[in-house]
Amino acid sequence: MTNQPYGAYDPYQDPQQAQGVWPGQQQAYEDPYADQQYTQQWQGQTWETQMQPPVAAAAYAPVSPAPAPFPQAAQAAQAAPEAPAADGSEPEYGPATMGGNSRVTDAQRARAEGRSPIIEPGMQPALLTALLGLSLAGGAALGTYALLVPLVVLQGLTAAGWFRLNGMWPARQGIALGFLGALAADAALLVSDRSTAAILGTLGVWVLLSLVLQLRSHADPDERMYGLMATVVAAALAIAAAGYLAADASAVTVGAVAVAAGVVARALPLPTPVSVVVAVAVAAGAGFAVDGSAGALVGAGAAVCALIGHRVASYDYPSRFVHFTAGVALPLAAAAPAVHALARVLT
Repeated sequence: MTNQPYGAYDPYQDPQQAQGVWPGQQQAYEDPYADQQYTQQWQGQTWETQMQPPVAAAAYAPVSPAPAPFPQAAQAAQAAPEAPAADGSEPEYGPATMGGNSRVTDAQRARAEGRSPIIEPGMQPALLTALLGLSLAGGAALGTYALLVPLVVLQGLTAAGWFRLNGMWPARQGIALGFLGALAADAALLVSDRSTAAILGTLGVWVLLSLVLQLRSHADPDERMYGLMATVVAAALAIAAAGYLAADASAVTVGAVAVAAGVVARALPLPTPVSVVVAVAVAAGAGFAVDGSAGALVGAGAAVCALIGHRVASYDYPSRFVHFTAGVALPLAAAAPAVHALARVLT
């Protein structure tokens, strides 16, 4: 046996003999912290535990001590983390997980996946827009009261579609208020012999009425402001659609036919820039076919406004209901002021 310095550690030596204790003799007092000098102390950063919920105490299986001739195994057993007994309970989630948004919208998911949240209405709503536009053109050719029937349908779809486009549903009071404003504008136009002041006066009254109703609401201030803006815009668009009633019959025919042709052309499977150019060109051609060069200008201007309404109806991943309400009505409603204004300028 080789000689070794006093106090040197021999892995094959009995730990009791190394401590000066004969076999069979127990040490009177043992230092409970003696083994910690061999335990690794973690000095790095640890996980933040302040936000985690308290975990109920679990039963732990007793750890049997390692045999005395193997002090390294005993040190490893003391340094290893103790695993909780399996009790079949599911893992809990802390506030950092559950405190987020409970639902991810389709638009947010589309952005996260690198897809565009803009979805255009498509061909079916475009065909319905064309049908409604041709109904306006035919009603204008037949007379004022024949024009009222498709116009009222357009105004109702506009009010309902705008509220659904803004995610506010059901919103019966706001839809009813906007639709009543449109009917009041129609009645004022008929009484005033189609004066443009009737549209502006009705719009001012309805903005004030919407403000008063929202001030009486008990909702949060942010919700009241959002509801006020949605109500005012819905009423404004529905009232603006009454411009078809204020315009000349020939201008209504040109504008409605041009919007019908332009929206159908916009729904063709073409790249967006090409589709926009084609839609405006087709609308101008339809206007020229109805009323010559003046009709081409009216048709092109109406198509530009209609495409803006079409784009708004495609905003932020809309639903199928939005496509068949706002997607149908907004192109025609947005084109009404342009039809009325261009007709007055060009005639």
